[in-house]
Amino acid sequence: MTITAEDQDLRRTPPQDTAAERIVLGAMMLARDAIADVIELVTADEYYRPVHGTIHRAITDLYVKGEPTDAAAVANKLLTTGDLQRVGGAPYLFECIEAVPTIANAGWHAKRIRNDAGRRRLAEAGTKMVGLALNPAIEYAEAVDQAGQNFYDATTRHDSGELTPLSALIGPTLEAISAAAANPDSVIGLPTGLADLDRLTGGLRPGQLVVVAGRPGMGKSVFGVDIARNISIRAGKPVAFFALEMGEDELIQRILSAETLIPLHALRDAKHLSDLDWRRLAEAEQELAAAPLHIDPTPSVNMTEIRARARRLAQRKGLSLIVVDYLQLMTPARKSESRQQEVAEISRGMKLLAKELQVPVIAVAQLNRGPEQRTDKRPMLSDLRESGALEQDADLVIFVHRDDYYDKESPRAGEVDLIVAKNRSGPQDTITAAAQLHVSRFVDMCVL
Repeated sequence: MTITAEDQDLRRTPPQDTAAERIVLGAMMLARDAIADVIELVTADEYYRPVHGTIHRAITDLYVKGEPTDAAAVANKLLTTGDLQRVGGAPYLFECIEAVPTIANAGWHAKRIRNDAGRRRLAEAGTKMVGLALNPAIEYAEAVDQAGQNFYDATTRHDSGELTPLSALIGPTLEAISAAAANPDSVIGLPTGLADLDRLTGGLRPGQLVVVAGRPGMGKSVFGVDIARNISIRAGKPVAFFALEMGEDELIQRILSAETLIPLHALRDAKHLSDLDWRRLAEAEQELAAAPLHIDPTPSVNMTEIRARARRLAQRKGLSLIVVDYLQLMTPARKSESRQQEVAEISRGMKLLAKELQVPVIAVAQLNRGPEQRTDKRPMLSDLRESGALEQDADLVIFVHRDDYYDKESPRAGEVDLIVAKNRSGPQDTITAAAQLHVSRFVDMCVL
């Protein structure tokens, strides 16, 4: 295929439309309604000409303060910031106004500016990817992860980083409070499947790092699987489950046992399953086939790989929850001087991933031997194994504890305490549920 001189010019010139930029700025100075339309679509950083971004920022600053946004007011604003002459003086502002054919089309031109900015970001990401691919000093896995991050940043619009006035936030917050008052039994976040726990925490919320911790044998993995099962099957929300401890077969058997109420040991043996059991399994198969639960059984996955796979799933099919079982089995992206530093890096990475993808991340974690060395076996925050960073980064810390694990004669046999030891969104308390471990699930006490 022959490449023309025009094609070469297009490849050298970044996508831009300075005429559209002047029209948008002129419309904003002519009508405040145009400002409202434009700022929903374009930020100051998305203009090709930096001086246009400066003018946009001056207009929006005046708009937010409720001050006039005509050319004279904008000129005065730019004069006080020392930018007036740099943008071409007051005459250039009037040139922008004269370029406006009709104010009604400001939004259409703003979309052109946004699309061109997106193309420039995409081209820049491509250049960075080539550099990563050809740099022998960068490990392949790290290059893939960074390339994925570059592509994600280029194709996902983030906010401008500017401070948001309280007036723009209070309305939506009051609407959420009103909705909660009108529906007192509703859950703000994702439901865990345990109504008592959801009432205390408000459900699992976007951006949260939730640490579910316990000693071996307490049922922390059962709890993690149970939450993933309820959110993917009952709520129909896409879930990514990273099973570092269990194989795929074991995980699916646990889900089938919880869904069919066929004891887990019976599924593993399978010799004495009844006709009714087989019918239940057939029905569960149809239900599970439609559930958006995505399982990664890689036993030594690291934070870099989790981040890349979760981002890819979010882009392709959507994502509402990430579960990692369990944190201490993860391989660090790079070796550190101590395991504490490695776990701290993993913990921080999970919190950043939750904020980046705006989904809750559940990290199942192992506790140290502290509870077993005390008369009172109930866990505390200081028992989080290998790193205090887990306590610091987590928005919600839930300890899974069973008295009958230590005392076989305990009158509380079959009960599990879900100790909410940290809750940034509400109070701390202990929720008691029924531990039906033979069918790999927890249920509210009231449903027994």
